[in-house]
Amino acid sequence: MAISTPEETLTLTQDRVPVSDLRRRPPPSTAISSVLDSSSKTCALPDGSSKDDSSDNSSVGNTFDGEQRNPSVDGGYRTDKVDGDDRTDKVKRDEARIGNGEDRGKTVDFRFPYGPSVPAHRRVVESPLSSDLIFKQSHAGLFNLCIVVLIAVNSRLIIENLMKYGLLIGSGFWFSSSLSLSIFPLCAFMVEKLAQQKLISELVVVSLHVTITMAEIIYPVFVILRSDSAVLSGITLMILTCVVWLKLVSYAHTNYDIRALCKSADKGDAPFNYVSANGAHNISFQNLAYFMAAPTLCYQPSYPRTTCIRKNWVLRQFIKLVIFTGVMGFIIEQYINPIVTNSQHPLKGNFLYAVERVLKLSVPTLYVWLCMFYCLFHLWLNILAELLCFGDREFYKDWWNATTVDEYWRKWNMPVHKWMTRHVYFPCLRNGIPKGVSFVIAFFISAVFHELCIGVPCHIFTFWAFMGIMLQVPLVIITNYLQNKFRNTMVGNMIFWFFFCIYGQPMCVLLYYHDVMNRRVRTE
Repeated sequence: MAISTPEETLTLTQDRVPVSDLRRRPPPSTAISSVLDSSSKTCALPDGSSKDDSSDNSSVGNTFDGEQRNPSVDGGYRTDKVDGDDRTDKVKRDEARIGNGEDRGKTVDFRFPYGPSVPAHRRVVESPLSSDLIFKQSHAGLFNLCIVVLIAVNSRLIIENLMKYGLLIGSGFWFSSSLSLSIFPLCAFMVEKLAQQKLISELVVVSLHVTITMAEIIYPVFVILRSDSAVLSGITLMILTCVVWLKLVSYAHTNYDIRALCKSADKGDAPFNYVSANGAHNISFQNLAYFMAAPTLCYQPSYPRTTCIRKNWVLRQFIKLVIFTGVMGFIIEQYINPIVTNSQHPLKGNFLYAVERVLKLSVPTLYVWLCMFYCLFHLWLNILAELLCFGDREFYKDWWNATTVDEYWRKWNMPVHKWMTRHVYFPCLRNGIPKGVSFVIAFFISAVFHELCIGVPCHIFTFWAFMGIMLQVPLVIITNYLQNKFRNTMVGNMIFWFFFCIYGQPMCVLLYYHDVMNRRVRTE
């Protein structure tokens, strides 16, 4: 049997290949590649005729058909289009023609365009997780996996808790509490509406607001103490109660001040201010409803607003909130609970043992506290602000760089700080109270609310939280003195971290835990 030479095979192949395709194709080097090329160019049709596929499949019929060597592009090879189109689009158009009836009666055999002889590896490609590509692609799937795993783990914990303890949340407890928290703002609105229409005097307005605010803070305390609710549920309710109380005080105080300014403006005695710049004083339920939901404690008729809601951004922040909440629960269950359970009362046992327990508890307590700050002040308040288009989002400053305790309290919780300066500190100064006394009054109010938020849910009134906040006053004096003496920001910052995070919080946790356990033992 005669074997054809490369030249003869090339001649036979060229008889069936269009001239335009030969101009593009580099001459094959062996007879085998030529035969493979010619076999991939002709497709048999059912009527016995042949169909030239050279233009349709020139990019895949030969080893490097339609490609040029380029070391700087695509790992060494650059795929060029044939006749302005690539093979995939050509095949799709052929399928569309057949589906539309343009080539009715003819079928294309797609076994040849990608036969066994077609190269499967055509260029240099890195793995998706290699160092060159790992940061150039999306990892949304892996992030979704983490969310699914987190949901599954938390669901198991919820189911395990329900199986072990049952449903501890009393429906009547939350119903009566939520109903009361919504009724008191409505009462305050009705009082302001009557005052706007001048149906009641200023003395009656002040008396009614004092009654409403006192009832708003007393009623939840009564509900918690009577129902003997869980500690976490009681803390949540008392925090909401304190927030509503602060909002109601700001609502009443601000409207009182606006009425006084409007009266002075009518007489021509008041200078240009916020009220005159924003028109006449108007009491509306819409303003009150927005204020009660907004992430602020200071009422004003209007707020800086954003133009739109970033839904994808809100979703990302909410996912972060769920993740960090799960991290806090894990640290509490895995680290804090065993340490606290195996400890003694820090004021009744061995001194060195108490110091060791406090230091051991300081690190996980610090992690939980930092996660709580991130979840509450950054994630939750920003989510709420985004949903309500609330513009002023300075909920905290760089308190971690505080060099004194005084600076920490001015930067740590900006909504409370603005409320204190607006409704307590500066009103005290305007009434002739000295600056130092006004400062102590602000800390006293803060200490009372800290004790309410912790002591009432625990059903004990040992005043640990109250004394912890009032002890901040001498710490402010000491850290200010050290700051002025040494002129070193590092010293004051380290003192702040030690007294507040390393010593203070773990000690409060141990004190309240053992007091709660002792109360339960006495009750049983």
